[in-house]
Formats: sequence, C-alpha cells, structure tokens
Amino acid sequence: MNMGSEDNAAIQLSLTPDIALYPRTTTIDGFSLNIWGENEQHGVAFGLVNGSVGRSGGFSWGLVNYDDAYTGVQWGLVNVSNEEFVGWQRAVVNVDHGTFTGYQDGLVNVSEEVDGFQLGLVNYAQQLRGLQIGLVNVAMNNPWFDEFPDKLAPAFPIVNWSF
Repeated sequence: MNMGSEDNAAIQLSLTPDIALYPRTTTIDGFSLNIWGENEQHGVAFGLVNGSVGRSGGFSWGLVNYDDAYTGVQWGLVNVSNEEFVGWQRAVVNVDHGTFTGYQDGLVNVSEEVDGFQLGLVNYAQQLRGLQIGLVNVAMNNPWFDEFPDKLAPAFPIVNWSF
C-alpha cells in the first residue's frame, strides 16, 4: 500500500524507527501514530515517543518529543530540541540546545538562546531576549544590577527579563 511518493507519505504507523510502514528517510506529510517514530514530518504526530528529524513542523503530542529543528506545537512530558524550535512547547521538562523562539511552559524550561517567554517553576536561558516568570529564573546574559531597572540580576525570583 503506497500512500505517497517514494520520499513522502501521508501516514506513518511506527513501532520503532526501523519497524514502520515507511523508513525513517521518508518525509511524512500528514499523520503519524507512533510507539516510537522518527521521520521528518509536516503534520500531526501522536505517540509515546515522537522523533522529528531535519526541518519538521506541525503538532506533536507524546510522552517524549524530540527534534532537530521544529516549527509548531509540542506537548508532552519531555520535549527536547537540538538546533532550533519556533512555536509553543508545553511539558513537565522542556530542553532546547539551540535557539528557541516562542512560548515555553513547564515545570522546568532550559534553553541555550530564548527569544520569547518562559513560564515555569524553574526557567534557565544562556541568552534571553524576552521574559521569564517562575519561582527561579536564570538568564546568564543579565548583568548584576549594572543596568537596573532595564535589566535584573542573572537569577531572580518571580520575574526576569532581558531585551
């Protein structure tokens, strides 16, 4: 049953990345249902573990969502982005190793570079251009009151910002 071209498919059903309707090299332009899936995707992914490779986008809802570069929405217990994320992440723990642009909400939000808004109990950004609201907020690029009131300390309770 072929529901797309050799390199693209409209649907993916995946037990693991190597036990699936289509190989992990196939781009899914539509719907993925995964125990553990790992494809470039543009659409909706539901599963226990949703892996997106390349430049993917859409909506991922799973226990764990991970990606290389993603544009869209990720909801899960854990979201991990390796290079770039643009959109909304909601999880218990959100981790972005590259650039994050958008809105993050979770108990713990950790990002290298944030351009947007982090809402959580603990928020950490190596570089922040935006706003953090939480119990503990750390923005490593903020000086220690040198530029108060425009910038606050690197770690600050309740609210922290850098623009």
